[in-house]
Amino acid sequence: MLKKSLGLAVFALGSLSGCAYMTGEHYSEQTIAVINQSEEKLSNRIEELDSNLDKQTDYIASLESEVINLSNEVEVLKHNQQRFIATARKAQTTSSSPSATSNIVVTNLEPQTRPGMVTLGSLESVDIDIVKSAFVARVDTGATTSSINAVDLQEFERNGKKWVKFHISDQTAPEDRKWVEAPIVRHVKIRQSSTNALERRPVVELWIKIGSVHEKAQFTLADRSQMDYPILLGREFIQDIAYVDVSREFIESKAVSNTSKNNINNN
Repeated sequence: MLKKSLGLAVFALGSLSGCAYMTGEHYSEQTIAVINQSEEKLSNRIEELDSNLDKQTDYIASLESEVINLSNEVEVLKHNQQRFIATARKAQTTSSSPSATSNIVVTNLEPQTRPGMVTLGSLESVDIDIVKSAFVARVDTGATTSSINAVDLQEFERNGKKWVKFHISDQTAPEDRKWVEAPIVRHVKIRQSSTNALERRPVVELWIKIGSVHEKAQFTLADRSQMDYPILLGREFIQDIAYVDVSREFIESKAVSNTSKNNINNN
């Protein structure tokens, strides 16, 4: 009888040990499964955040592109308006002359300026330090950013940083153009009016001189082949530096030579 009782006790202990082992193993598998699920959820969340960030970046780039395109359109409209006004004034002058008894009142139209501020005309001659050359620039308070009509763009690395070299297109003979090299500040996406596609363009920072003004300016290397002038100066450069008198040209700087000006105007 005693032997039988001992046998039953041993059997019972063995059964309990087996159950404990199975329970522990099952618990470990569940824990691993939960950890794997958590890692998978975290990975999916990270991918989702990356995707949203890419979408936001593309959206910001598209907004920058729209601003640049609108600025270019405003420039064209202003240029056409100035041509129309000039033609109308010329026609009015030739069709009528003042009588001998007419009173002519001349007012002082010179803008009142603050110390340190200069006055720029709608066109100014811009000297770019790095190439020691002058170009005619359109000064436009309706444009936010400044841009250069850059061609032959070549991006490269120098001392671990991204640089770009390019020519400024102003109808100068290609063999006479000088290379401009500058570090890339950032890239922007510009929507092309002809294809409606976004094009990635670099932004550079250059030292320029307009008369007595010698400042750094950021330029988007854009396609301005449809514009009359190779350089556009926008509000980001003009603000806190100058007033603009759109009725006059070359106030702060001297006009470029007739040959250069004709070449540019033929663009």
